Amino acid sequence: MAGRPLICAAASVALLLTPALAAAAPADDTGDPGARELAREAEDHLLHTHSLHMKWTDRTAATKKGEVESMDLALDRDGNCVGTVRKGADGGAVEIVKRGDEVWMKADRAYWKAELSGSEGNAAAEMFKDRYVHGTTHDGPLKSWGKACDLNAFQKDMTGSFDEESLAKGDRTEVDGIPVIPLKGEEDGTPFTLYVTSDSPHLLVGGTLKGDGTDLTVKFSDYGEPVPSATPSVKESVDVSKLEDLENG
Repeated sequence: MAGRPLICAAASVALLLTPALAAAAPADDTGDPGARELAREAEDHLLHTHSLHMKWTDRTAATKKGEVESMDLALDRDGNCVGTVRKGADGGAVEIVKRGDEVWMKADRAYWKAELSGSEGNAAAEMFKDRYVHGTTHDGPLKSWGKACDLNAFQKDMTGSFDEESLAKGDRTEVDGIPVIPLKGEEDGTPFTLYVTSDSPHLLVGGTLKGDGTDLTVKFSDYGEPVPSATPSVKESVDVSKLEDLENG
């Protein structure tokens, strides 16, 4: 359920950022940090933080059934995660809570009807209404949610090497009230912009990749902050076996 689109969405965050962070110009003559210095420091913090809050949006997926339109996740290297995933056209939305190997997922009616055909979708919408399906990352219906919450895998995908291509600094601006320095370039003809905090430590707080048929945005915050630890109660949860029984008829 939702497996490949969800994994592809998570991977596309790395695809958005890796070429950009790998293409940076040297330091400025003014003595201010150059694009390369800013990009390298931002990449280093992103690759080594223990936890992170990530918001990712693909505006082209809003009208595409089954495609992931947005993810809003707080995640860490210990396998903990809290957030929401929304699918386009209307594939519905899912709330996720993950602590270690345990996973809770609560979906809305639109999600169940999109994921399960006919009477099964309606039955799931009623059976799991306002409740979480609870199991582990070893359970088939929940495996993909565990992968989307894997900060270690995301950081591994982000790892790249620097080259000599240019990445130009733009004028200082703000993102969500945070002073930033834009770093601009192109990847295969598609313009991208990274936003790095103007003050030290220089952290990547956002990025965009926009062009013909592409409109991706990602934001990062809460570097090193703990992922919320609360988990749904037993009364709020239904064992994943109920979902498996429904899928198997």
